[in-house]
Amino acid sequence: MAGVALQNQLLLLAMLPFAAALLVAALPQRMSALVAGLSMALALVLLAALAPAVIDGAVLRVELDWVPSAGLGLPLRLDGFSWLFATLVSGIGLLVVTYARGYMAGKDGLARFFALLLGFTGAMQGILLSGNILMLVVFWELTSLFSFLLIGFWHKGAAARDGARTALLVTATGGLCLLLGMLVIGQIAGSYDLDEVLTSGARITGHPLYSLALTLVLIGAFTKSAQFPFHFWLPGAMSAPTPVSAFLHSATMVKAGVFLLIRFSPALGGTEAWFLAVTGIGMATMLIGGLIAIFRNDLKGLLAYSTISQLGLITALAGIGSPGAILAAIFHIVNHAMFKAALFMTAGTVDHQTGTRDIRRLGGLRRTMPLTATLAIIASAAMAGVPLLNGFLSKEMFLAESAAWHNGTALDAALPYLAVVGSVFSVAYSIRLVMAVFFGAPAGPLLKMPSEPGLAMTLPVALLAAGCLAVGLVPMLIVGTLVNDAALSVVGLGFMPEKIAIWHGFNEALMLSIIAFVVGIALWLSLRAQLPSGPEGPPLLHHLRAQTVFDRGMLKLGWVYPRRMMSWIATERLQPQLRLLVVAAVLAAGAAAWGAFAFAEVRRGNDFSGGFALMWLVGAGCAIGAAAQAKYHRFAALVMLGGAGLVTCLTFAWLSAPDLAVTQLLVEVVTTVLLLLGLRWLPQRREAIKGDNSAQARRRRAQDLVIATVGGAGVATVAYAMMTRPLVRNVGDWFLANAYYEGGGTNVVNVILVDFRAFDTFGEIAVLAVVALTIYALLRRFRPAPESIKQPDQQRQTNGRMLDDYLLVPSVIMIWMFPVLMMIAAYFFFRGHDLPGGGFAAGVTMAIAFLLQYLATNVRWVEARLTVLPIRWIGMGLLIAVGTGMGSWVFGYPFLTAYAQYVTLPLIGDVPAATALVFDLGVFALVMGATVLMLIAIAHQSLRAARLREHDENEESR
Repeated sequence: MAGVALQNQLLLLAMLPFAAALLVAALPQRMSALVAGLSMALALVLLAALAPAVIDGAVLRVELDWVPSAGLGLPLRLDGFSWLFATLVSGIGLLVVTYARGYMAGKDGLARFFALLLGFTGAMQGILLSGNILMLVVFWELTSLFSFLLIGFWHKGAAARDGARTALLVTATGGLCLLLGMLVIGQIAGSYDLDEVLTSGARITGHPLYSLALTLVLIGAFTKSAQFPFHFWLPGAMSAPTPVSAFLHSATMVKAGVFLLIRFSPALGGTEAWFLAVTGIGMATMLIGGLIAIFRNDLKGLLAYSTISQLGLITALAGIGSPGAILAAIFHIVNHAMFKAALFMTAGTVDHQTGTRDIRRLGGLRRTMPLTATLAIIASAAMAGVPLLNGFLSKEMFLAESAAWHNGTALDAALPYLAVVGSVFSVAYSIRLVMAVFFGAPAGPLLKMPSEPGLAMTLPVALLAAGCLAVGLVPMLIVGTLVNDAALSVVGLGFMPEKIAIWHGFNEALMLSIIAFVVGIALWLSLRAQLPSGPEGPPLLHHLRAQTVFDRGMLKLGWVYPRRMMSWIATERLQPQLRLLVVAAVLAAGAAAWGAFAFAEVRRGNDFSGGFALMWLVGAGCAIGAAAQAKYHRFAALVMLGGAGLVTCLTFAWLSAPDLAVTQLLVEVVTTVLLLLGLRWLPQRREAIKGDNSAQARRRRAQDLVIATVGGAGVATVAYAMMTRPLVRNVGDWFLANAYYEGGGTNVVNVILVDFRAFDTFGEIAVLAVVALTIYALLRRFRPAPESIKQPDQQRQTNGRMLDDYLLVPSVIMIWMFPVLMMIAAYFFFRGHDLPGGGFAAGVTMAIAFLLQYLATNVRWVEARLTVLPIRWIGMGLLIAVGTGMGSWVFGYPFLTAYAQYVTLPLIGDVPAATALVFDLGVFALVMGATVLMLIAIAHQSLRAARLREHDENEESR
């Protein structure tokens, strides 16, 4: 397969869910499920096309250059294990999307739901396809973020918010530990490349830092896969919509932890510490989860603890680490995905059709929902390990591995007994699920009359149940080769493929399985009378709740102790905090320069200019005046601050920096007007502040004057020293020499911004977007002081008609400036690659056009005539910038690699064209959107104030 074609296929596989998520968010809600389903189906097609290339242990690998000069790349790799897992994610994802189409019908926020679900899928695919362990951690944390948003999808409920917060705190903290562990592993192995790490097992396990690396990685894996003692977050996640629970428990999120353990077993496994920690925690989790599941009365809660127990089983197999154990673990991952997705969908169906998930209120549903009951019985039997179903086969393999002799430790000797006890619990909670919900008489009145759901909710469960039967009957035909190839890609060339069969004779594993079935049935029979009325937990232990311990710990660590510490060493006042920061910066700069700073022996001089000196005196006077007047005369301070900014702009122009001068002038206009609008809503200061003339206040101002003088003098000294040093060759000379030939533009500043350092610019516009959204969110909650709600004195003392006539001419001029400024913005944009201008200047100019409309009229007048959607402009700008960067990958070049050439246009001739212009278009859209968004956030305060004044007037008239 050609390298570029392979690169494009793997890149498409990795980015398809994210692209589909953005498309879903932009399209009408009715199309969201269709787009989500098509993206999952397309991913399956891509995986099917790549399947022949990953058989027999082969690895497909593509290196995407990111920053080649720094040795940074984004390697994508696909082997049998990641292929099988990715197929599982996409296949279960397609069924979940189909199910959600029926389950979520008629509910609000469908587009947001499917967009988040696709983003979650993309994050999981990123973990599977990452060829760099640090890139893996990035996608790892993305799964935590998307799961937080999905668990809290119905955020109006307190349980959803609490569950989402707990899941994020636990898994994200584990992700930070994983990041530290990966950094340690990378240092030990000498590389962060996954293939290099996987082949460095002897070096890693023999290193003194092995124990530290192992501990950190295991914390990350255990928190993600809800292993003891971090298991408590998973039941709280049941507040998520049922399709999310089905996806999260079967093929994503919690499976990421066991994927990590199996993937890194060649590098970290094979030691007694690995065996004791991984197998020990896995078996403990299997027992604890299975025991609690028996006593849970919430249907999804029972399934959640059963998932914890089943994940413990897989974790224990990963800890054993033998080829047979790895094969069994991978096989059970597939089987568990099938029956657990089916069971969660069944639970959602029961809740959807009856109005409750409480097992104590359910019963006898096989009469009114016979098809659902049949499918649930098949899936539950598979979970219990009934013969002729897929769960039986992997459970047999687990029991066989647990009975085998490994290293002679006490845990190794106890494994068969612990495995049988865990299997007993799985039989008991599986029987309880079926018998309590579908058999017997109805236990209580239901909110809805039970009936079978529609095809969208039934078909996915039926396909999964059929899969459980098919794999159980003909395992080698369905998944045998795929599972063996996956195990081969993990274990290596020493792995011998194993035939997965229904019957291996009457062996030790079968005997243990029979014991587990008999004892499990007996356990359920002994408890079935007490379970409906008993506590939701094992006898004597139901008071111990890990969630309660976690909540109390978070309260202490997140509120009590920080508040106590703040009262000792900090203050809530802003001025002392700023003073501390400035002093720390001055001291740090002084310490760095001490003994090393010196002026050049031969300084580069410049001719003295009286005009330039006078201009700077004016600027300095404006700056000092602004500082002096800022407390009581804000408007005057703002005017003088604008004067200082104007002097800065003229300085840039004087020193032959027209790009900086244009940008400074435009930004000065916008910031001055926005600050002026913001001052309108601050409390007035007409009287001296109490104690402002006290000795303590004067000492504080003198102290601030000294700090400001030292800081300013230090910056001025450094600037003078740098500007008077003799000119030497530097990176600027390279930019000057290569701007046209490498970037296709003669405006070196713009070529640097959108080509040579485009990644920096991308980060800056992303920060600008975050800042704009943050300001918008804060101002939406801002409520002005009572005295600011009233109309200003000037408006109250002037007749409204007279005021309108007085401002008529200026307002008409400002309105007419809108098309003029649009043309100026276009002029700046199109000339920016060769002459002063560019996307940033054009975006600010366009924002000024909108700003003048708001100033000339009012909010209602403008928004009745112009459709202003700044958030969409921000999103569009980011998409264009990212799309431009990723477009270079299609042609095999690093991210944001630009291309330039001349294009011949009819009647015009040769016109310079560069892909950097498209990136600059994204900068333009985002800058304009961010600036206008902040303007709208301030302008809408006038609407709130008008409503409050109207309310107060109505109250007074009554």
